[in-house]
Amino acid sequence: MYLKYGFLGTIKMLVAFIYTRLAYPKARLIRLPFDIRNRRFIDLGRGLTTGVGCRIEAYSSSNKVTLIIGNNVQMNDYVHITAMDEVRIGNNVLLASKIYISDCSHGSYVGDADDSSPLSIPKDRNYAKKKVIIEDNVWIGEGVCILPGVKVGKNAILGANSVVNKDVPTNSVVGGNPAKVIKVLS
Repeated sequence: MYLKYGFLGTIKMLVAFIYTRLAYPKARLIRLPFDIRNRRFIDLGRGLTTGVGCRIEAYSSSNKVTLIIGNNVQMNDYVHITAMDEVRIGNNVLLASKIYISDCSHGSYVGDADDSSPLSIPKDRNYAKKKVIIEDNVWIGEGVCILPGVKVGKNAILGANSVVNKDVPTNSVVGGNPAKVIKVLS
């Protein structure tokens, strides 16, 4: 380990390993710093590995678990996940760095009578919530943003810096802003 991480890196890994065993015994490795908010509304599954600077937060008005992470999920540095209704991440999902996943936003902007007023203060607007489901064996590239109401099908690949605002079919590769299907895998 010393040759791979150096002296300071090895110390950091040992501290992270001890922290993981004490605070998250089902996880594989939680690198520090790690910010988890409202842990009682979060199910981390087994075998979770995180990079540094991850922020995972869940809020529930009905005292139910709103963030469910499957088994053997690996998220790299600076992943931010917010859940108010439900965010469900399947098994064997790989998340690159700097990813944002949220099932909520400050206000509604879908073009109906319930839309938020642009004259109101953003933090005072009612939250709009729609479930986010990410199925098994998905690979999410660097800098991807997954917005409320999206379902990502099994075995999908989301290209770097994509903004995903619509469902992603099973066995497909998507990319762009907004994300579009580039290829269907057979």
